[in-house]
Amino acid sequence: MKELFSIGPFHIYFFGVAVAAGIAAGTIFAINEAKKRDISSETITDLILITIISGVLGARLFYILFYNPSIYFNNPVEIFKIYEGGLSIHGGIFTAIATGYIYTVKKKQSFLKLADIIVTALPLAQGIGRVGCDVFGKTMNNIMPWGINYGGQILHPAQVYEFILDYILFIFLWRRSYHKKFDGELFAIYLISYPIIRGIVEFFRINPIIWGPFSISHLLSLILVIIGIVVYKILSKNRSKYNNDLVNKEIKLNASILYLIVLIAVSVFVFYYVQG
Repeated sequence: MKELFSIGPFHIYFFGVAVAAGIAAGTIFAINEAKKRDISSETITDLILITIISGVLGARLFYILFYNPSIYFNNPVEIFKIYEGGLSIHGGIFTAIATGYIYTVKKKQSFLKLADIIVTALPLAQGIGRVGCDVFGKTMNNIMPWGINYGGQILHPAQVYEFILDYILFIFLWRRSYHKKFDGELFAIYLISYPIIRGIVEFFRINPIIWGPFSISHLLSLILVIIGIVVYKILSKNRSKYNNDLVNKEIKLNASILYLIVLIAVSVFVFYYVQG
């Protein structure tokens, strides 16, 4: 991991700072969106905290089971070295959904309404977090200007591809939130869209291959896409008359495009400044 600086025995890494910034930005955005819907900030922050913890645990579990099971089963102590990396975003999504659902049921809150808020903020947090990731992609066969020199090789900056697509999804979901037709629509769209993003980026990454050019990550992404499509169809068929009271508060198209450009420009600059 890229170390930014150290204070005595404490080392501050770029990835950790980026993840923390992503969580902070996503949380602030989610709280603001919740207030517009008369949902308390405490409810949202508690839900975010619970899903983050469960998401990290689930991401670690899936990585162990699907990516390098033999290494961890033969060396169990390695399971706990999460600081060395080894997380599966798919596992994080699965477990975050499960614990989020349990939390909302116990608190007698609408899971779908809260999920729509969380998944709108999630691509923003994921995108910012990816800026600090130093797991680069495959070697570029045809050298492009945006390739990054790592260990003497020009590699695909897979992180850049992903955070750009994440930001686009964030803006799309944010705008869609003012026109959604039923609670859970954004949740279902995220389950379909993010795995597609992950699948696209996966072609530029190095992960265990299961068939042809497709990796285990592609398989997990396909499962999420199928689940998302099923959820969307079920919710859209069972919806009753829906009143979106935010329709008159839509963010302007020009403003949303500006936000997207700024997000991408700042992230690209920070990424290449630190990682390059």
